[in-house]
Amino acid sequence: MTATVTTSAVRAAGLTYRYGDRVALDNLSFDVAEGELFGLLGPNGGGKTTLFRVLSTLVPPQDGEATVGGFDVRTAPDDVRGVLGVTFQSPSLDAKLTVRENLTHHGHLYGLRGAALKARLAAVADRLGVADRLSDACGGLSGGLKRRVEIAKGLLHDPRVLLLDEPSTGLDPTARSALWELLRDLQREDGVTTLVTTHLMEEAERCDRLAILDAGRLVAEGRPDDLRAAVGGDVLTLSTENPDALAEAVRGRFDLSPTVLDGRVRIEAPAGHEALRDVMAAFGEDVTQVTLGKPTLGDVFTARTGKRFDVAHTV
Repeated sequence: MTATVTTSAVRAAGLTYRYGDRVALDNLSFDVAEGELFGLLGPNGGGKTTLFRVLSTLVPPQDGEATVGGFDVRTAPDDVRGVLGVTFQSPSLDAKLTVRENLTHHGHLYGLRGAALKARLAAVADRLGVADRLSDACGGLSGGLKRRVEIAKGLLHDPRVLLLDEPSTGLDPTARSALWELLRDLQREDGVTTLVTTHLMEEAERCDRLAILDAGRLVAEGRPDDLRAAVGGDVLTLSTENPDALAEAVRGRFDLSPTVLDGRVRIEAPAGHEALRDVMAAFGEDVTQVTLGKPTLGDVFTARTGKRFDVAHTV
């Protein structure tokens, strides 16, 4: 067995990966503690899936280092695969096979046979709530049940670390909520370290900590509450026919630092209701729509990148 090199469950140090001229991972570094539910939040195309391809040993890092369960993904890929369970965004179930057959064939890939495989399969199926569906063909299962079987496959060999790439893709709100309850149960009862990629803010809020990615770069890291608190105060957004002129006028009249983002004026203020009152009193006739709210993780992304989360993308 290859010697371990780190006490972190997952560690990335200066990871870089390119597809031709496009940089998918840009000097990315972070650490995930054992037993943590860690989220990777970013817009589609932000580098999350490429990161999982590196961590799961599908592709070696072009620069930098990464370890999973203490093993280097470049020099000890077999050891990494032994401690790692992976569920990618694309479905991996054979729709024509039963749940039991899918799990059995997956177990064979990890060297599980006979009584050991039978016992482990039964335990995982019960743990994931699919024990009564073992004889059902996977093609006839609901989206939520299919995801549970996918995760059961990832847990069959009793991994210490679980990678889930956009696990709630295609799930309705009820199935999505049940999935996250399951992840918390795995954390509390089994001590599984889980990395989850998502582009959904409500899912990111459920994580212990987050790494927010944009174009393969780490733009923020920390607890969701801490990240939102770092933005500070409230966020005021104004719609107007001439946002540049309004931003300049507000800047000249008040001790505020408005920015123009996607054709709207955005203002961060410690007391948003006071800023709203003052700005509307002075320039209300130029404003067509206004919103005021507490900072969100989307605001964290905007504050760090200058872009709105739902339109950000790599180039």
